[in-house]
Amino acid sequence: SHTLRYYVIAASAPGSGLPEYSFSGYVDDQQIELYNSELRRNVPVAPWMKEKEEAEYWEGQTWFRKSDEAFLRHETKMWMKRFNHTGGSHFVQIMTGCELRDDGSIARSKRFTYDGEEFMYYDPSTGVFIPSKAEARITTQEWNMEGHGCTESTRQYMAAECIERLKRFIEFGREDLERKVRPRVKVSGRESGDVTKLHCVVYGFLPRAVDVRWMKNGVDDVPTYETTHVLPNPDGTYQIRVSVDVISKEVDTYLCYVDHSSLEEPLLVPWEKKSKSHLAVVAGVVIIIVLLLAAGGITLYRSKCPE
Repeated sequence: SHTLRYYVIAASAPGSGLPEYSFSGYVDDQQIELYNSELRRNVPVAPWMKEKEEAEYWEGQTWFRKSDEAFLRHETKMWMKRFNHTGGSHFVQIMTGCELRDDGSIARSKRFTYDGEEFMYYDPSTGVFIPSKAEARITTQEWNMEGHGCTESTRQYMAAECIERLKRFIEFGREDLERKVRPRVKVSGRESGDVTKLHCVVYGFLPRAVDVRWMKNGVDDVPTYETTHVLPNPDGTYQIRVSVDVISKEVDTYLCYVDHSSLEEPLLVPWEKKSKSHLAVVAGVVIIIVLLLAAGGITLYRSKCPE
């Protein structure tokens, strides 16, 4: 599947460390374009967008972003009043997106948050805005009135334009967007008394979506103790770590399960517990080496020092 998502952030006041208005577009995990109130123009980010998209698109997007910036500046002040905020820094975030799934089905969404909490969203099945919080009721009533610009433009975009753009962008960047790199896996464990913490580090994979979990005795019944977010690497690939605390028993076996679109079948990487007998042998060898080195040191000392 592929997704097209646009993110807008509007700040209520300057001096927050962010532009008063910023916009960024993504196809899957690749940023393709950006605009902000300091730059004042919409520019390509992905090389294939710069190479293949027409100049008319960038001119049109720049005009639209300037208009949206002015509109959101006004709406943000209105939302502050409805949340009973008279000052300070507050942020409105809007995420608009669509997904073209492998089976041909389509998903669409448009959500609004105020200071990180959703307060309204657009329902593509009914074509109206729905309040998630009481403070958004007036806005949704106004926007849902027949002929309101927000509702009409959102309906048109969600009905067809979003998917049309996504399909065009996929063709522009297909080589990059559909590149796949197999994950590499490293498992390790550290014992502390009767508890062992197991780590499964999966890295160097592309695309971003991955399924990583621990299995006990071949069964997927190990609760996840700690999972990091999927993080980017400098080379454009991704990494993730999944850790669990388990009770150490000689009879138990643990496998790190990894499934990724680059694999024909999931990877099962075992954690190989070091047996006590193995540790005893290693310890014995270390002791012998230390004794031999000590003996050599005494002999060397005696050969150099007169009695």
